[in-house]
Amino acid sequence: MDIFRHRLIGLPALALLISVAGCSSADDSATVAVPSPDAKTAGMCRELHEVLPKKLDGRSRNDPGPRSAYTAGWGSPAIILRCGVVRPPKMIDPEVARGADPNAIGGGVNGVDWLMEKQDDGTWRFTTAKREAYVQLILPKELSGQADSARVLAEMAASVKKAIPTGIASMT
Repeated sequence: MDIFRHRLIGLPALALLISVAGCSSADDSATVAVPSPDAKTAGMCRELHEVLPKKLDGRSRNDPGPRSAYTAGWGSPAIILRCGVVRPPKMIDPEVARGADPNAIGGGVNGVDWLMEKQDDGTWRFTTAKREAYVQLILPKELSGQADSARVLAEMAASVKKAIPTGIASMT
């Protein structure tokens, strides 16, 4: 009788393990930290969210979780946009301005200036400069080439120019 009882206890534990494993996701669904912009920046970010392209670099819009007017995504692995981020420290670093940091450079594409930072994992992070809100794009390793990056930034330029005025963003 004791052997039979142990087998019965083991079955529910096995079923629980299988159900938990079945709930885990093996897909590339992105999850991103949602920025917390001030009220002025939040309004610009909501406007940007409304004018973002449905496709970016041929990738369909697939917003990450948690859903927010401050984040967007395209494709899988995803190109991720975050609006209302804090100013990157390298944006005011004199070494970057002089071009001394090969992993952080400034440049413009179609009338939008960006701080371009290569990350340790091979991705690229682009943050708008000379705009009233900081907008960040993160490109997966698959789009790490210069032509890929330029194409994505060129496609994003119209939306950024429409929603985020030129100027100086708040210091946060």
